[in-house]
Amino acid sequence: MDKAYTASLNELIEQFSKLPGIGKKTAERLAMHILKVGSDDAMALARAIRDVKMKVKQCKICHNLAEADTCEICADERRDKSIICVVEQARDVITLEKTGLCKWVYHVLGGHIAPLDGVDASDLTIDSLVRRIRSGEVKELVMATNPNMEGDGTALYISSILKNTNVKITRLARGLPTGTELEYASGNIIAEAIIGRQKLE
Repeated sequence: MDKAYTASLNELIEQFSKLPGIGKKTAERLAMHILKVGSDDAMALARAIRDVKMKVKQCKICHNLAEADTCEICADERRDKSIICVVEQARDVITLEKTGLCKWVYHVLGGHIAPLDGVDASDLTIDSLVRRIRSGEVKELVMATNPNMEGDGTALYISSILKNTNVKITRLARGLPTGTELEYASGNIIAEAIIGRQKLE
């Protein structure tokens, strides 16, 4: 606790410093900014944080972020529901959507299989994905897990449990550098990966 600050400022700095990528100096700057702005702006931030925690939940169909039972993408009648794009995290949906090329729907796994970290298939939404596939409407599954060992392993596991279905399983093309994460790749690279997706063997 820094005695140069009041107790409430120290608490605000501590909370900001818990955010990813925020060090002590940045946390101090953010706290001082909150102190300087008008009460309306500060309260608007507080309300936005409260609303996100109270209103945002998982879509019952794809597990993407939603404020209703289904997300806006699943509810969109213009989407091609015969193609499901499988991603690890909800932020990957945002990354892919920014390309403007995706007319499909999604399935958010909630991570990847990582036995060393104690994450196995049952910890992900794979069972829910299999139920969607068995509904009979799906013709293609686009595996958009991250192009690293865990992402590839997860994609292969899903492919293996669906091998007796008639669903075509493809993988985003390797314009994506191996070992990268989808959210950090440029829009052009992701667009090329979407267009050039290949059948997963």
